[in-house]
Amino acid sequence: MKERIFLSPPHMGELEQQFVRDAFDSNYIAPVGPQVDAFEKEFSEYTGIRYCVALSSGTAAMHLALKELGVGPGDEVIGSTLTFVGSISPVIFLGAFVVLVDCDRTSWNMDPDLLARELELAEDRGRLAKAVVLTDLYGQCADYDRIFAVCDRFGVPVVVDAAEAMGASYGHRPGVHAGKGAGAAVFSFNGNKIMTTSGGGMLASDDKALIDRARFLSQQARNPAPHYEHTEIGYNYRMSNVLAGIGRGQLAVLDGRVQRRREIFEYYRGALEDLPGIEFMPEADYGRSNRWLTVILITPEQFGADTEAVRLALEAENIESRPVWKPMHMQPVFQTTHPCRTVGGKVSEDLFNRGLCIPSGTAMTSEDLDRIIRTIKGVGSF
Repeated sequence: MKERIFLSPPHMGELEQQFVRDAFDSNYIAPVGPQVDAFEKEFSEYTGIRYCVALSSGTAAMHLALKELGVGPGDEVIGSTLTFVGSISPVIFLGAFVVLVDCDRTSWNMDPDLLARELELAEDRGRLAKAVVLTDLYGQCADYDRIFAVCDRFGVPVVVDAAEAMGASYGHRPGVHAGKGAGAAVFSFNGNKIMTTSGGGMLASDDKALIDRARFLSQQARNPAPHYEHTEIGYNYRMSNVLAGIGRGQLAVLDGRVQRRREIFEYYRGALEDLPGIEFMPEADYGRSNRWLTVILITPEQFGADTEAVRLALEAENIESRPVWKPMHMQPVFQTTHPCRTVGGKVSEDLFNRGLCIPSGTAMTSEDLDRIIRTIKGVGSF
């Protein structure tokens, strides 16, 4: 059996081990501690977002962000339909309803025109959304200027789900980091992300009061007292000191990881873009993607095989690949148990039907890449 090539495995180095050893040596193993404090500070400095709180997951960060923006039972929250469920599920946690907006073909992120139309109609109905959750898909920022302007016009706050976008920027260098300028930004350090803490997340905002409240709630809402005193219900959402040490090491090498992901994308594109029926996820001219995952679109009538045939051929060679996120409006849970309203949907459906994420791990060799490319080429009948 050939060695397995995973889609986006962790890439560890020496710094992570050093910081974890420091955590063990200090005996700060449980949540909070000096590694957490340092990680939050360094993360803030890297992203330019003033205040941060390190949490157990990106989903926890989204939950706290929406809660602090006042989302509650009966409210509506607008979200991207082409996203991972963790962007949307916290809306349900809070008893609110989801309105899902389609993406555009320029960035594969939320379509600003569809969002503007939905907010105009909502204002006419006298029922504006409580918040907009905007996903930066596959490491590419949404069109912040247009979307922030639309939401500002209606007084609706924006939470950017930048879980996939560490190291990406809106605008070209110097550009602003993904999530900057929103009411709050959510990041994930899951094992498959461009930087990982094995599991964990960060909530970041220029609003100090929002982060202070989120920090309080993330620690079981414990009031200052020598005993355990609680005047409201909180959550066990804080990141451990050990995981924060891993995050510090990953953050220190992030620029190199982004550069390598972009090199991998270009390697694939140079080898595959001239094949009939193969397209690549575009990079919008307003920013710089981190190319977290290289994503191709396959038109079977031209390529001679569909996305599933390519995925199975890769799997037969012990190579992991994965379809593009299945849009939220197509998910059974949002059609039955928690029915939602959808604005558009055809673009995201097409991307799901034709899109395939191919291995993008930064530790891959040129031999790994060539093996993947040969397999893809071998499926087509162009």
